[in-house]
Order: sequence, then C-alpha cells, then structure tokens
Amino acid sequence: MNLIPGIDISSGALAAQKMRLDIVAQNIANAQTTRTAEGGPYQRQIVSFETELLKRAGGTSLQGVKIGGVTNDRAPGQEVYNPQHPDAGADGNVMMPNVNLAYEMVDLITASRAYEANLSVVKASRSLAQKTFEIGK
Repeated sequence: MNLIPGIDISSGALAAQKMRLDIVAQNIANAQTTRTAEGGPYQRQIVSFETELLKRAGGTSLQGVKIGGVTNDRAPGQEVYNPQHPDAGADGNVMMPNVNLAYEMVDLITASRAYEANLSVVKASRSLAQKTFEIGK
C-alpha cells in the first residue's frame, strides 16, 4: 500500500534532475574540448523532459516527469584564432565547442534547486507517513 503517492512523482523528478545535473557537468567538463572521437569539437548536450502517467491502484493516474531524451545542441561553436593550437586549421582558426559556461552555470543552479525541492517533498512525505503511523497506534 502506497500511503503517499506523491513520492512516486518526486522520485521520478529526482532521477530526471540528477540526469540533468550529470549532463550539465559533462558540458562544463568539455567546454574546451576541440577534438572528439566523432571528429570536430564537443557538442553541448541538452536534456528534454516528458510527462509520464503513473497508474495507481483503483484506476486513477498521476502525472510525473521523465527524461525524454538527450540531444546535441546544433548551435555553431565560436571560431578562435590560435595558430599554435594542434587543431587549428590552415587559417589558424580553431572551432571551439558551443558550450557557454554562464548558461551552464545557470542550468546547474536551477537543476540543483529543483532537485533540492523534490528532495524536500520526499522528506516531508516520509515525515507525514510516520506521523500517520503514530496516530494509528
């Protein structure tokens, strides 16, 4: 018996935000990567979310969130003149990744705050369930 169905929703949101945090950290770590195994500079990754219907006993549904996918940002990177760089072209320009650290930091903070908010919901739900058991004694 699930006393607090909202925990299912919050656990899905926690998993989605954790994945978002992982992708943002990967973007930040590769902000200067000019050569990948696929060739060319690193492409920024974007996480997309989808709604998900969670079936409950009794036929009712709850709406949660899940990862819809992780895709490459197709925005072009910046060309930087650096003829000493090993990946520089004949003209001395290097194609840099399309990662903007300011955007990534904002995304990191919002994902972290969303994670903390969902964690607070889980903690409050757990406390509520414990109080419910105490009343039943």
